[in-house]
Amino acid sequence: MKKLSIFLVAAMLLLLSACGTQKSDQGEKETKSGGSENELVKEGSLTFAMTGQYPPLNFKQDGKLTGFDVEIGTEIAKRMGLEANPVTNPWETIIQGLKANKYDAIIGSMTATPERDKQIDFTEPYYLSGAQIFVAENNKDTQSKEDLKGKTIGVIQASTWKDMAETLTSPDKVKGYPVDVNALQDLALGRLDAVITDKIVGVSAKNEKGLKIEPIGDLLNEDRVSIGVTEGNKDLANKINEALQSMIDDGTYEEISMKWFNTNIMEK
Repeated sequence: MKKLSIFLVAAMLLLLSACGTQKSDQGEKETKSGGSENELVKEGSLTFAMTGQYPPLNFKQDGKLTGFDVEIGTEIAKRMGLEANPVTNPWETIIQGLKANKYDAIIGSMTATPERDKQIDFTEPYYLSGAQIFVAENNKDTQSKEDLKGKTIGVIQASTWKDMAETLTSPDKVKGYPVDVNALQDLALGRLDAVITDKIVGVSAKNEKGLKIEPIGDLLNEDRVSIGVTEGNKDLANKINEALQSMIDDGTYEEISMKWFNTNIMEK
């Protein structure tokens, strides 16, 4: 009888020990999971990703990453008390890389869409883009979308901008182009009355190629280009938002924007 009692006590102690270990392991997992949102991929640095193939927003020059996105990310890191660590990743897997903790954020001109928001979280926008109407600098007759009725509009072939253009003029007055820059060059030469394209694309072409074109009116639709962070990482998103807002408030954001685009791309 005594042997049986000793056996039962030993079995209970073994069971309690196993339960304690399981709870301890679970608690450790919860602690790691709960703290992971505040950890950085590289201690003391903000590691942020982009393709490096989207000038003037992000690209390589003499083997070094540069561009608007890089400067915005670098300034945000500085205001967070961190070193900037920009890295590249192919666009098609850039969200997967963030989810796999390869980097802390995506600062690579990504539009915050409902589909992407299901996978990651976004900060407030760090610039606004979207469909923009451009006209030649000397065109004083076309100053709003209402002035485009019956006018010839250039767009990229098979784009959503083609549908927009057709509602503003007529289908037979919409001319398709393989790339934006060809349409914008024809616009500057007076072969078109207007072009509808992405705002940043048009502004970049104007600055880089010296095209005598101007944006008119408000955006026809709005793309809120934001910084992506891992889902649930509110702490990092809030810190980035605070840094970005301070840049806007003290004029640093506008300085960077003017350097790359000769306009403030946070404004519509």
